[in-house]
Amino acid sequence: MTESSHAVFLSYASQDSGAAHKICDALRAAGIEVFLDQSELRGGDVWDQKIRREISSCALFIPVISANTASRHEGYFRLEWDLADQRSHMMARSRIFVVPVCLDETTETAADVPESFKRVQWTRLPAGEASAAFIARVQTLLAPVDPGAVAGRIGHPPAAEVTTAKQSAAVPRAVWIAVAVGAVAVIAYLASGRFGASKLGASVGPSAAATLAPTGNAPVPHSPPAHSIAVLPFVNMSGDKEQDYFSDGLTEELLNSLARINELQVAARTSAFSFKGKDVNVGTIGRELNVGAILEGSVRRSGHTVRITAQLINAGTGYHLWSETYDRDLGDVLKLQSDIANAVANALKVTLLGDVTTKVELGGTHKAAAFDTYLQAAKTYTASHDAAGLQAAINGFSESIRQDPDYAIAFAARSRATSGYAGEYLSDESVHKQYLERALSDAQRAIALAPDLAEGHQALADYYAGRAEYRSALTEYDHAAALAPGDAQVLHEYGRFLAYMGRSEASIATTRHAVVLDPLNPRSHYRLADALYQARKYQESVEAYQHFIDLDPDSPHARAFQGLASYALGNYESARTTCEVKSGQWNQLCLAVVYQKLGRQADAEGQLAKMKAEDGEAAAYQYAEIYAQWGRTKEALDWLETALRLRDPGLIALKRDPLMDPLRQEPRLQAVLRDLDFPE
Repeated sequence: MTESSHAVFLSYASQDSGAAHKICDALRAAGIEVFLDQSELRGGDVWDQKIRREISSCALFIPVISANTASRHEGYFRLEWDLADQRSHMMARSRIFVVPVCLDETTETAADVPESFKRVQWTRLPAGEASAAFIARVQTLLAPVDPGAVAGRIGHPPAAEVTTAKQSAAVPRAVWIAVAVGAVAVIAYLASGRFGASKLGASVGPSAAATLAPTGNAPVPHSPPAHSIAVLPFVNMSGDKEQDYFSDGLTEELLNSLARINELQVAARTSAFSFKGKDVNVGTIGRELNVGAILEGSVRRSGHTVRITAQLINAGTGYHLWSETYDRDLGDVLKLQSDIANAVANALKVTLLGDVTTKVELGGTHKAAAFDTYLQAAKTYTASHDAAGLQAAINGFSESIRQDPDYAIAFAARSRATSGYAGEYLSDESVHKQYLERALSDAQRAIALAPDLAEGHQALADYYAGRAEYRSALTEYDHAAALAPGDAQVLHEYGRFLAYMGRSEASIATTRHAVVLDPLNPRSHYRLADALYQARKYQESVEAYQHFIDLDPDSPHARAFQGLASYALGNYESARTTCEVKSGQWNQLCLAVVYQKLGRQADAEGQLAKMKAEDGEAAAYQYAEIYAQWGRTKEALDWLETALRLRDPGLIALKRDPLMDPLRQEPRLQAVLRDLDFPE
């Protein structure tokens, strides 16, 4: 295992431990990596080598000075000070930055303080209470600097050089050179150490370069949430492109495992995987996903054995926090996920609540064949765009369950795929019912095997929603969200359902959080836009749909829904232009109502006729919407009652659907609402 390298080394006498911990906590809260030796038993070869490695590789050294250090001529902190002082006398590019912190009235003339410490400005932090100015100064020293100015520095910049703070979003080239060269120069004197930056962070890409360029305005600092992380797709090193499903699937399972740890904020799969195969530096990824750390690695599979190499990198500095290589049997993958999750949590200094292993292994399998088959089915499910693809995924999950009848996650996945297949592709009422019954059975089995598995409760919620049993669906969505508050997939569906149930503020808050976790996923922005539309916040909805379109310009749905939001604003020409860009059922619906408002009734009737020819009764709810907007109340209500008879999935929108507003006072619509029994 590789020892962690930290940006800052904090040195203190044991009597000042409390104050040192306060300083450390404040720096870490600002996203700065700090080494704080907390050994119960100091000294010895292991301790000595570790301290030397840390001091040889840190970028900034903070000696905590007080009467306790001034009055003591011995102590391990003295060794630390001496090592830092020696680095300060190296050639300019190899020197360490020293920022002395004084806890009391001790002066710069105190005996036994190295001369190099006396030549720079001290920061007074009584009792270790770190000020904003102090945090800013440290961030500035770790921030990108002009390479031409580095040669002029003597290792300790005067106070006049300290300006607005901005922590690095990638390894600053000048600081990287200074630290790397310094480490090499000191290595003969100090113990052998390792200091590294991710290959992704070794160069500054276009986005980062733009951030570093002078603009006349202070750049916005990258301030990710504490304990936030993205898991990039592990590289397939097996030499077989067909094994991509395995490396991708293993990455996704690891990502899901970390997301179950409530103390971590984990970027969702779609956003993290958007960087697959792209040469993008760590700093850019950190800013794009707003995370403080990146987990990357590789997978090499040979038969039933697998070698995983993983490394955790600080997205702000590019420093390695932790790395390890594992050789495991495929049946031990669950234990592997637990080991990596624990290592990541420890490296990020996370105070864990509960047993990580229990959370990570929840609902999983120890059977290699079942796991492998599940990953293949999951890949198919993610990529499916038609009935054949969805059916193939269902078959794959079934095979995984055959290999391990207690695989709860596979049951939950098959339930969701089956519910989706029934809702999208089955118009025959009896067949539709059979598929929903299978979905119910699978969801119940998943929950029986793993009661705290969010995926099981979400699958059951999907079943109830498909059956228009909305009270039961809400209970299960609530349960899933409580069990997995950091799972963007759960939040997508939960936020959407809340919107349809009329819980606008909760829906908007939930979908905004999903956007934070999954910012590069068009679906995140679609769910937020939909929540805003249902809440009658039409202009905000138009803007959110635009984010969807920017990420997925080929989506016909996005433009149709954006057009409907413009229609709700009365911007009929804008709505027409938007909805005419693409074709599809939703575009036809949009144009049917827009053309009618523009006085083009024949064109409007033509759009409706196309829908009826293509979809038959399956689009009963959408026909009701169109007739409601046309003011043809009886036909609208007739189709609404047809939708009720068929349990049309579109009924989920009825409680808040703006297109149905002309019918709100109609007794027949109110009767349908009573039948559906929406929760209050």
